[in-house]
Amino acid sequence: MIRKILIHPDPRLKKAADPISAVTDDLRRTADDMLETMYDAPGIGLAAPQIGVMSRMLVMDCVKDEDETPRPMVLINPSVIWAGEERRVYEEGCLSIPDQYAEVERPAEVKVAWTDLDGKEQQETFTGLWATCVQHEIDHLDGKLFIDYLKPLKRQLITRKMVKLKRELARSL
Repeated sequence: MIRKILIHPDPRLKKAADPISAVTDDLRRTADDMLETMYDAPGIGLAAPQIGVMSRMLVMDCVKDEDETPRPMVLINPSVIWAGEERRVYEEGCLSIPDQYAEVERPAEVKVAWTDLDGKEQQETFTGLWATCVQHEIDHLDGKLFIDYLKPLKRQLITRKMVKLKRELARSL
């Protein structure tokens, strides 16, 4: 089921999500909904708070080439356990901040630990777009948006655009 994605500013996007204590069938259904919502948007990552679920879960798939096999991933209670020294600047966007992009600098390589949908502990080192995406989505779980890395004026400008967009969307209902 495709879920409604919250648009900034929404107070839920600024709250830290709660740790998940058990992998349940309900949680698996939410993960399926999140993947369907992410692909439909279309996006490469989505955190549970973006659909109003205040749990530490994210989904991502950074395979962009149509000739490559998709790699949908579900990460429960993810955390960065190591970050490389090298930094990388990437122009980021966000499904909760539509049509707004800005350059954000993050570690180029990170090792992440998480629980999968079978309740098993996993670890993987991510590089390139995958590293940027997983850090962006983990930020969501901590109540942080990519615009929080920007200078105040640019952040305020984007926030004003989102307030205007939300007003326009509300009028069209």
